[in-house]
Amino acid sequence: MNLLTRGSKPALQDRLIWQCASLLLAYPDEQHACRLDTVDQLLAHVTGSVAGLLARTAAALRDTDAIRAAEDYVETFDLRRRSTMYLTYWTAGDTRNRGSEMHAFAEVYRDACVDPPSAESPDYLPLVLEFAATVDPDAGRRLLVKHRVPIDVLREALAEIDSPYTHAVAAVCETLPAATDREVRRAQQLAHGGPPAESVGLEPFTLTVPPRRAEGGR
Repeated sequence: MNLLTRGSKPALQDRLIWQCASLLLAYPDEQHACRLDTVDQLLAHVTGSVAGLLARTAAALRDTDAIRAAEDYVETFDLRRRSTMYLTYWTAGDTRNRGSEMHAFAEVYRDACVDPPSAESPDYLPLVLEFAATVDPDAGRRLLVKHRVPIDVLREALAEIDSPYTHAVAAVCETLPAATDREVRRAQQLAHGGPPAESVGLEPFTLTVPPRRAEGGR
């Protein structure tokens, strides 16, 4: 699908931003350089300050060698719970509700006539952004808006460690409605107290976040 020829200008701008962010937030595997080239091409069509945010992440990644980039990625997203990109971790934690919430993501994909991912959880932010950018912008936006609080928690966690990925997530936030006071308070509560927890009568959840990715697993 050619993002440069579909939709009205505001909707198209958001889709370009989502696609850039998805590429920038992907694990830096052997396709890393190609993804950065694609981001550069897409950014030529993005206007405003958000283009600068995405460009800052892209420039930082270009200035980091491949091995270091992979190590930084694992350190940032796999070994720090507060910067996980699995959105249902913050809405359901390790509770029985998490499975149903991930199922809801999968149903959104099916409703758009695409198969849910087999190698990744459907609530993984880069995947959700890719879906919103290239498959169903309206359904994708609804998913992002519904999970605005987890995205805000992620952005703040990345900012605290001065991660170059902060700017890409901030760019995504710019495409969403302003956070309400209630959403701000909820994000603060989650950042300090962690996600919901439930252990009575449950087996350990098999997709406890964040899993450490095998090298080259993206």
